[in-house]
Amino acid sequence: METVECTVENLSVALFTVNRHAKTALNPSYLYLLKKKTIEKMLEEGKAKKVGLHFSRNPKYSQQKSDVLVAIGAYYFHIPPTKEDFKHLPHLGTLDDSYRNPVVKMPLSQAKRLLQAYTGISPEDVQPKPKRYEWPRTNRLGKTFR
Repeated sequence: METVECTVENLSVALFTVNRHAKTALNPSYLYLLKKKTIEKMLEEGKAKKVGLHFSRNPKYSQQKSDVLVAIGAYYFHIPPTKEDFKHLPHLGTLDDSYRNPVVKMPLSQAKRLLQAYTGISPEDVQPKPKRYEWPRTNRLGKTFR
């Protein structure tokens, strides 16, 4: 098994891969946690930089909302803002649809291994959501079945 160095370029490619897969995953919570922890650590180490605020593309409940744009290498990512971000970062307005991150090919398993090694978190660190109660299904005669 090959080992990949934790350079800014490798981490940004791994983040791009994990973020792309999280958007379509059935259970994306671990992938988004991995993204969040990696970006937080890179900001602390000075390997990433907060650029400004963007209006969210799909705000909840039709409210106007902003996200923080973070630059890591040649890639840009969005994270939720803090109160301090609103005080110190410029607002960049709406998202520019003409810009796209460079497309790269990295297997998701390799990207997850790299980010796990960098952050020190594992899939066991994510608490599963509690299951909702499911009413027993019955047929028209009132018999329960599964």
